[in-house]
Amino acid sequence: MTDQTVEHRSVAPDDFAAQIADQIESFLIALRAIAREGNGAQAVSLLLLEISQVLLAGARLGAQLDFQPREEYQPDVGPEADIDEMRLRLARMLDSVDTYSFVFDPYLPEVVESQLSDDLTSIATDLDNGLRHYKLGDVEEALWWWQFSYVNNWGNLAGAALNALLTVVAHDRFNTDFEETVEALTVAHEMLEEQAEPPR
Repeated sequence: MTDQTVEHRSVAPDDFAAQIADQIESFLIALRAIAREGNGAQAVSLLLLEISQVLLAGARLGAQLDFQPREEYQPDVGPEADIDEMRLRLARMLDSVDTYSFVFDPYLPEVVESQLSDDLTSIATDLDNGLRHYKLGDVEEALWWWQFSYVNNWGNLAGAALNALLTVVAHDRFNTDFEETVEALTVAHEMLEEQAEPPR
């Protein structure tokens, strides 16, 4: 990363880390709540909002000089949280809009098929790992891990998921009719129509 790509820090490193941690923790809380509620009527719009916000944190991390951890090997912060139940809840809730296609590397274009539920839980795993380092007081390790995993995994997955969710909204708004996606679009339309209904 060159000096030209460095974000000029207007806050101290500890304050910067605290801001990133707050954004990441908010995303994780919201994602768990969305999965727990299982409300397909709200899920697409809420996920679109939450992913957009956490990508801002990622962009801020990506604009920094490379962070360096204090130790060569990542300190043990205990076993990863069991998020398989959240993944299954998201898959059931998103139903036929769960599976989507995207290009992982636009410079080596190859279409990849994936599931939003898998990608969202992968993002959550990366973010939660850094958050545990942060809460144990290892700010350097947390920043390094969030930046490293943003560039290598969760940033790309979040961008692809954001595009998929935006496409669901666009198909609904503009009534796009593609024969090969009729079933998925029908589900998306029903989800967004239910959200528009006033609460009873």
